[in-house]
Amino acid sequence: MKRILDLALGIVTSVGGFLEIGSIATAAQAGASFGFQLAWAIALGTLCIAFLVEMAGRFAAVSKHTIADAMRERFGAPFFTTLAAIMLGVSLLVMAAEVGGVGAALELATGISIPIWAIPVALVAWALLWYTTFGVIENGVSLLGLVTVAFVVGAVKLHPQYGEVARGLIPTLPKQDAAKYWFTAVSILGASISPYLFFFYSSGAIEDKWDTTYLWSNRAIAAIGMGFGGFLSIAVLVLAALIFHPHNIEVEHYQQLPELLTPVLGRAGFWLVVASLAIACLGATLEIALALAYLVAQGLGWTWGENVKPREDARFCLLYTVLVFAASLFSLAGADPLKMTQISMALTAASLPIGVLPFLVLMNDRQYLGDHTNRVAGNAIVMVISVLAGVLALISIPLQIIGGS
Repeated sequence: MKRILDLALGIVTSVGGFLEIGSIATAAQAGASFGFQLAWAIALGTLCIAFLVEMAGRFAAVSKHTIADAMRERFGAPFFTTLAAIMLGVSLLVMAAEVGGVGAALELATGISIPIWAIPVALVAWALLWYTTFGVIENGVSLLGLVTVAFVVGAVKLHPQYGEVARGLIPTLPKQDAAKYWFTAVSILGASISPYLFFFYSSGAIEDKWDTTYLWSNRAIAAIGMGFGGFLSIAVLVLAALIFHPHNIEVEHYQQLPELLTPVLGRAGFWLVVASLAIACLGATLEIALALAYLVAQGLGWTWGENVKPREDARFCLLYTVLVFAASLFSLAGADPLKMTQISMALTAASLPIGVLPFLVLMNDRQYLGDHTNRVAGNAIVMVISVLAGVLALISIPLQIIGGS
């Protein structure tokens, strides 16, 4: 019975923790600009992150190592230092967008501008990290994040042509504005396949003391949790495609996001979007802060753990404290969270091969995994998607800059 409850909670946690400002914003922009045409990018990103999450959980359960720990051990200090520096730079910008997302939700709710909320949001995030356990962060915030299911309710109530949506799952060439099309596709892939997710997941498996008896549970969590998370993103795209696209309205400001649900659910829709944005972005802020602290602490051999008292892993706690408040400085300076999201998601996609390909080497190392190494199909899918995302990012980002978008 306990294993069934663990499985159910793990799936719910994956669903509740999947959708955040990156997924919401990129899906909304895709639907508004291109209708259903970019649904394939969400499906592709969801497939890749499901494989990566399953691999991360399997690696931790079998080897008793986290990914960061094994990368430092397998590839040496110079490689790990380079990887950690890139991950810190890109993921800090992603966390800044998430902090801005919480501030944006609070501004929508109160009318008080985002910079005023920057430090209070950082203080709340820090307090949750400092005073609670891994279980509270993993399950509590993510359970609240299930409010994002409201996007599915809204999409169904609009009665989309499901055949048209299905056709969007087949990749096609853009009908217009190719640079923006590919840049949006890259941003979606970056939002879906954020490396911090599988670093966080492997560390969580160690925190929860997984062993090989969890392998089937891990597969179910990865497949169902990530799959339904991708379904939520497609629901956002469908709403934008039906509400904004017919009127040629682009999603350029976060204040437009409540319009995804207000035409369908009225005033309740407004508050559901506000709640979804606040809870999902706060949850992502906590996960990114922990993922980066895990990465550095494990690579440097520090004592680490969200279930450990702060005085017993002081350097680990100091690091996530610095990261949370550093991320808040962007909002304090007045940076627009939607623009930060666009930039950070594209940079995440560009950096994917750097983080993913060494991980695939570990997943085929019998010294760590014995008979539980990857199969050819899993390696091929993740490698192709990661390299594709990186190549598209390197092409589309300059095109967007040249085009002035």
